[in-house]
Amino acid sequence: MNGDYEPTFIPRLQERGHFGIKCGLENIRALLENLGHPDGGFPVVLIAGTNGKGSTGAFLAHMLKAAGFVVGWTTSPHLADVTERIWVDGEPIGEGALELLLGEAFEAEARIGIKATYFELMITAALSAFRMTGVEVALVEVGMGGRWDATNATDPILTVLTTVSLDHQQYLGDTREAIAREKLCTARDGRPLVLGPALDPDWIRPLLPCEPTLHPAPRLGPADIRWDHSRVEGKRVGLAGLHQLDNLATAFEVVRQLRALGFPIPDDPLWSGVAQAHWPGRLWKVPGLEGVWMDGAHNPDGARVLADHALACGVRPHLYVGAMGDKDLVGVARELMRMRPLSVTFVQGDAPRYATAPDLWEAWGLEAPMLTVRQASAHLRAQAEAPRLVTGSLYLLGDLLRELGIRPY
Repeated sequence: MNGDYEPTFIPRLQERGHFGIKCGLENIRALLENLGHPDGGFPVVLIAGTNGKGSTGAFLAHMLKAAGFVVGWTTSPHLADVTERIWVDGEPIGEGALELLLGEAFEAEARIGIKATYFELMITAALSAFRMTGVEVALVEVGMGGRWDATNATDPILTVLTTVSLDHQQYLGDTREAIAREKLCTARDGRPLVLGPALDPDWIRPLLPCEPTLHPAPRLGPADIRWDHSRVEGKRVGLAGLHQLDNLATAFEVVRQLRALGFPIPDDPLWSGVAQAHWPGRLWKVPGLEGVWMDGAHNPDGARVLADHALACGVRPHLYVGAMGDKDLVGVARELMRMRPLSVTFVQGDAPRYATAPDLWEAWGLEAPMLTVRQASAHLRAQAEAPRLVTGSLYLLGDLLRELGIRPY
């Protein structure tokens, strides 16, 4: 790119905002039809779930790439840059390519006479990117729920459901059963539905709106759990935490089902992909900072597995916590306090969705210091005698990375 290059369509995308849910798939279907159905040129694996979608996708993307496949992967949200949402053959898409694809999506929008959401435009761009680059398999992560998520306009050969827990209740319902029903709308009649190890098929069956074939993932083990990685049968697992072994087990079951569908996936390279798996913001050592880790846990289940991991490894970190105000702040605080942190510091960004100091003080039952993103960044650049763990929101992680000038890829 030359120095005069200024993106046009990425700023237009940002103006749409990127949160919430819209009932109906009419917009995304109209966009895809107008662009010649870019989603029809490759097999789609659709990944739904409350937690673990991104990690399962990360394992699958690295495993399939190591096995010689050209892999497309779309995930959300991003941390520091919107290009992170579209991953092709090992790298996020370039800004210039994203500009081109968003331009096509905006032109299609104008031709049809609709106003699409941020997420609909990004999914359209991602599917167009996969067609343009000739991917052999596309891993498509559901944004929220499933029934009305733009990703559900695709026709997956296989669907994954990683976990079901309480999150986004204002959109999806107040019970696990209601939330599961929304997510299970991504399943397809007669096609495989891979379930994460924590999901009981007998609980899932009555909630299904169709009749897929159910394939529960068997758990892996025994494992040697370390703070920054694990080992299973002597083989390194690139993503740390006992919970990641469930996500890895889910990924291996997906591989088995892809083989049954005719994909020639060899065994030998798969563990190489597992060792190389990289997923920024999920118990991730921040490059360029001494002893700073980031994890995007934003609901009680995510916080619970993070606390369990710290306890299992005997790590007592200094906690830096920021959260969106619409989350279960009390539930997250209760779980994170179990790791007996050496200190707690709150962080609030500029976005109006951030929880305020009084919100966090009440949820945590303590009046810990409240820092701005800039102040917190200065803290993280300094030395500390123990690990520092930043958590509570992927949006917080992204704000800090931009302030620190650190790119996750």
